[in-house]
Amino acid sequence: MFKGSAIYKNIGLILLGNTIYALAVAAFILPSGLITGGTTGLALLFYHQFGIPITLFVSVFNIAMFILGALVLGRAFAMTTLISTFYYPFVLGILLKVPSLQNMTSDHLLSAIYAGIMIGFSLGLVIKAGASTGGMDIPPLVLNKKFGFPVSMVLYAFDFTILLSQMLFANKEQVLYGILLVLIYTVVLDKVLILGQSRTQVKIISKKYEEINRMIIQHLDRGSTLIQAETGYCHNNNPVVLTVVSNRELHKLNELALSIDPNAFMIINRVNEVKGRGFTMDKSYK
Repeated sequence: MFKGSAIYKNIGLILLGNTIYALAVAAFILPSGLITGGTTGLALLFYHQFGIPITLFVSVFNIAMFILGALVLGRAFAMTTLISTFYYPFVLGILLKVPSLQNMTSDHLLSAIYAGIMIGFSLGLVIKAGASTGGMDIPPLVLNKKFGFPVSMVLYAFDFTILLSQMLFANKEQVLYGILLVLIYTVVLDKVLILGQSRTQVKIISKKYEEINRMIIQHLDRGSTLIQAETGYCHNNNPVVLTVVSNRELHKLNELALSIDPNAFMIINRVNEVKGRGFTMDKSYK
């Protein structure tokens, strides 16, 4: 379970995410008659093809997915997902009673765009809090834990398949808007999941590697690693200085490194996530 104030932060993210999700459904999806993926889309398919009542399918499917999530993802996940299970229908019922939300726009394209942005953002908040909105959100998390599949891509694949299956009974234009909706919230979800975690990795090749290494430790207060390397042409041993800095520190690192050695060769690339001391853990000094 979460410790200290972290539990309140995560509960806040779960409540906020579900509120934004419900707002997207009440203001854009339902008034415009858009179709979506997820549990609702799957329920519509089974209703039209096999006559299974939508409410019955959603109830049974959500319970099954909740049990799967509890077994694979742990008790903490199950407890936080319970919040979504009860809070989402509650806040959706309230928002559906707000008349002004029903007349936001009559443009289906605008509805698909805004709903996609809001759903992607809301799903990202809930997933970052270690929970889900339940239903079809759980299988991507299970596959991510077991096999390392990206959550956003698996979610996209499931929703895309469900949307295509609805071509059997839905208006073709509705399906096209639904596909656009899924594409948008998949991209937004992917961005939200790495928001605030991306860092810059820098490799510096220089004969003055010792001075550059000290500069990184003393002036930037960042850790560094010396990688043993050999030049390709002259076969000289020349250690490479490897460090990871925040995006804001990159300019300062570049200036200091070039002030020490104007001929320094630098390789700079963005990394999605960094874990360890100085980033996800407190710094340790000797």
